[in-house]
Amino acid sequence: MSTPTRYRVIALYKQLIYLGREYPAGADYFHKKLKGAFMKNKDLTDPAEIQKRIDLGDYVCKEIEAMYHINKYRAMKKRYYEDAEVENIQAKLENANWAQGSGSSATQSSPRQ
Repeated sequence: MSTPTRYRVIALYKQLIYLGREYPAGADYFHKKLKGAFMKNKDLTDPAEIQKRIDLGDYVCKEIEAMYHINKYRAMKKRYYEDAEVENIQAKLENANWAQGSGSSATQSSPRQ
């Protein structure tokens, strides 16, 4: 493994350890899985295969960050909207969807008359 690739792999490992601190299943669980994945691929020598694994690691980083953003959004939504308001909004959406669904079926049934 060339020196720049080695530094990139080490940086990826550190970044994933940092992101794993708040993992829902626990930091220890995440760290064990991460270490296992890196140890499984420690003997790779093909530069193309190493780059493929680095790209996969970058994808995992982005997915974890997206999951954290979604969790933060849901927590803020729970704080600022009361349950009654959320249920009211959901009921309005369901009624609107039902009204749209019945309106489209009425237009479909009118040619049969």
